[in-house]
Amino acid sequence: MKIRISYGTAISMGLIHAKMLAKPITAYFMTYHEGRCRNNCAFCPQARESRADLKKLSRITWPVFELETVTEKVKTGGFARICLQTIDYPDLVSDVLTILETFQPLGLPVSVSITPVEEAVLKRFKELGVDYIGIGLDVASERLYPKIKDSLYSWEDMWRFTEESIEVFGKGKAFVHIIIGLGENDREVIETIQRVYDIGAEVSLFAFTPIKGTRLENLNPPPLERYRKIQIALYLIRKGITHLEDIKFREDGSLISFGVGKEKLREILKDEAFRTYGCPGCNRPYYNERPQREPYNFPFNPGKNYVLEVLDSLGLR
Repeated sequence: MKIRISYGTAISMGLIHAKMLAKPITAYFMTYHEGRCRNNCAFCPQARESRADLKKLSRITWPVFELETVTEKVKTGGFARICLQTIDYPDLVSDVLTILETFQPLGLPVSVSITPVEEAVLKRFKELGVDYIGIGLDVASERLYPKIKDSLYSWEDMWRFTEESIEVFGKGKAFVHIIIGLGENDREVIETIQRVYDIGAEVSLFAFTPIKGTRLENLNPPPLERYRKIQIALYLIRKGITHLEDIKFREDGSLISFGVGKEKLREILKDEAFRTYGCPGCNRPYYNERPQREPYNFPFNPGKNYVLEVLDSLGLR
């Protein structure tokens, strides 16, 4: 059986010889399928109508290796967790179960990002060492969801699956993925973030990355300033410091204020607001950005003065 491995994970395992600027703490894998995904997400290289390279997911290359070889190499990589990404195809659940059964003797906790499956399947995942589920809602706007996702699963299907995942794995064990920069406005993003936390799930933010061969290949990535504002709002909601009803927006949906004064914001905001936030041990090095640029999500501590630098740049210090 074959499996895809993120380029950085393959380097950490010694399967590829190259340099890394930041080592992945989690081993990132993806199911292998000769064809494309059944869904047709406009941003995804794996999409049904995409012309992009199937080795790609976001800007990362995922080379193919034999599962048996990979399983042996995981032992020497010093990883804290395994994260299995999936694309949707007829034999997906069977393949995921085979992979989980193969990885189970390693004793590492496992996260699985997957399209909706039955509750019985989730319970079997749990028996095989899975403790977190990733849900690719991706589009933060119900208005835009059917246009961009073009998926077998509706907006409400994804929310039902999130709730089912929480029932099986527990509060805080379902991570809803949200991509910033798909045409949504700030109000839509923050309404969605609040809904996620209201039902007991968590949010993991991504920045839209244009990939050649996808339907959105000509769309620009989100401005870093806007992304930082949404990261701050997410951090404040996640920590229970503010709520959607406290946050103010303009008529066009753009964010005006966080419902927290500048002085308090300076006291309470930590650099973790700008680091990758996901399952324990997730740092996703340079998943959305090139190493030469300031990352949307830092895979490491950005430095003790970074919070003040961000607040200065946003006029919030």
